[in-house]
Amino acid sequence: MSAVTPRFSRRLAVLFFAGSVAVEMANAQDGRTDTRGSFGVPLQPFSLRETADTGPRAEPIRVAYYAPRSQPALAPRAESVEDDLERTNTFPEINSNRPMVAGDRAILRNAIAYAPSHAPDNIKNAIWAVNTLRRKPYVWGGGHASFNDYGYDCSGAVSFALHYAGLLDAPLPSSDLRDYGRRGRGRWITIYSRNGHTFAIIAGLRLDTTDLRDGGDVGPRWYADGRDTRGFNARHPVGW
Repeated sequence: MSAVTPRFSRRLAVLFFAGSVAVEMANAQDGRTDTRGSFGVPLQPFSLRETADTGPRAEPIRVAYYAPRSQPALAPRAESVEDDLERTNTFPEINSNRPMVAGDRAILRNAIAYAPSHAPDNIKNAIWAVNTLRRKPYVWGGGHASFNDYGYDCSGAVSFALHYAGLLDAPLPSSDLRDYGRRGRGRWITIYSRNGHTFAIIAGLRLDTTDLRDGGDVGPRWYADGRDTRGFNARHPVGW
């Protein structure tokens, strides 16, 4: 009995030692399983607290940023010219005080008449001469004692135009202009006369001392619009 006991004790010691070694190996394996994934990738620690409390501060995400290219400044659009010749294809040619436009009809721009290039020279001269009167006031009887006066009435202004066209030697009143030249409208000049008033159409523009829009006699001016000719006698210079 005494001989068996020591042998048994040694076996128990060996078994105890082997069991301890097995336990330590198992614990070591369990530790690796806690810190590594199934593919051997280290597992990241997880916490409800901010990562700054458990490790180094995370680097901010850097995103590539492309600044938008600045668009080239657009050239300013050309502004439309006042009274742009009614958007025709003609363009005025200004030669000193003799403005002219292509074609056979005069055009009004900023109160100045542009003589048509196809008109005879005497018609152009009449138009350019009347341009010099555009700031003259209305004066009853003006332009009758002389073609050159400080103011003009209706027949005085028409007589002025006829004179610088080379078609009249002395000013005429409205009553005499009713019988001037030939009856009817002319190719370049038509005179409309009645008792008390006279106006003329020259190359398509109206020479008149009466402002039909605002009313009143303002003096010799060019107008692009016509007026009612009822009650007027239409006359024209012979050949014009």
